[in-house]
Amino acid sequence: MRKFNFLFWPVLSGILVAVLLLQFFPGLLGSSTPPAIQIKETHRPHQASLGNGPVSYAEAVELAAPAVVNIYTRTIVRQKIHPLFDDPFFRNFFDADSIPQRERVQSSLGSGVILSEQGYIVTNNHVINGADSIVVALRDGREAMAEVIGTDPETDLAVLKIKLDNLPSITLTHSDNIRVGDVVLAIGNPFGVGQTVTMGIISATGRHSLGINTYEDFIQTDAAINPGNSGGALIDAYGNLIGINTAIFSKSGGSQGIGFAIPSTLTKQVMQDLIQHGRVIRGWLGIEIQELTPELAESFGLSKMQGLIVAGVFRNGPAHLGGLQPGDIMLSINDKAIMDGRKSMTQIARIRPGATINIKVLREGKEIDLHPVVGERPRSRN
Repeated sequence: MRKFNFLFWPVLSGILVAVLLLQFFPGLLGSSTPPAIQIKETHRPHQASLGNGPVSYAEAVELAAPAVVNIYTRTIVRQKIHPLFDDPFFRNFFDADSIPQRERVQSSLGSGVILSEQGYIVTNNHVINGADSIVVALRDGREAMAEVIGTDPETDLAVLKIKLDNLPSITLTHSDNIRVGDVVLAIGNPFGVGQTVTMGIISATGRHSLGINTYEDFIQTDAAINPGNSGGALIDAYGNLIGINTAIFSKSGGSQGIGFAIPSTLTKQVMQDLIQHGRVIRGWLGIEIQELTPELAESFGLSKMQGLIVAGVFRNGPAHLGGLQPGDIMLSINDKAIMDGRKSMTQIARIRPGATINIKVLREGKEIDLHPVVGERPRSRN
């Protein structure tokens, strides 16, 4: 009995100590719960700290909208009263002036932007092309007949002028500084419902090879652009003009989130040339080019698809006088590598005539630097 009492208290004390240890330190026996998965995470700052975008764009609209106008055109279409009068044999029996005709008035609408307090307005050429009369309606309710100062079908731009006092004008900003993701607003007169503002972002810059114009360097945006918006303003979040809305990519005729605008930098150059010279002055080399193919690049020993083949040279043209020859491969213009033919021709067109440029060419396996003097591109016959 004494032996039992002797063992009882140490065992009981041990059990009590064990219970206390398990209560305060349960991990001593291990755990059946699997260990937590280690994932690297970062906590992004609050959205407001990523930029300085305003909650409302009303101030930007108030700055720009008064300078955006509605344009209404009227075109008189003359039609012969019977298709028989189109027959050359039948027309021999009638005097050309005596052939009866009927007139039909065709109306269209678009938008424009006042770029100068002197009344100069920029719009798309296709908005006013062939119009017999052009009426400009301002946001404040005033209207005026517009005079066509000049047109440039190759960029689809036109300059009009109206005679009114106290005209508002928009502020331009360099479109070269815009970035994909910037907030933009499109202002125009879609479907003739009246001045409308839509919002989006810049989806891409430098879009070309779309087959819309001869010279293409479009800003792409998902701001809703619809028929009637043509010639209207694309502005930034501060109310500055960055482009002229021109075209949409759509299978239905309505906005599908792919719209194109002519950059303000190009717009300003075209406008100034049309006002000062009555035409757009563009650089010209006088060459015919051919795009490289993988097979041609390999045959010329090129490791990458870079450059343009000079397929032809106009006799006594700037390129000919500057030493370029058929068969040369143009590698760079003013130290800018040539990656796309249309983009490079646009680059040359923006150089003022009389300027000397540096062209690196590959001729018979050797790189040569040539320095032609850019000439003025002959006027289009369109």
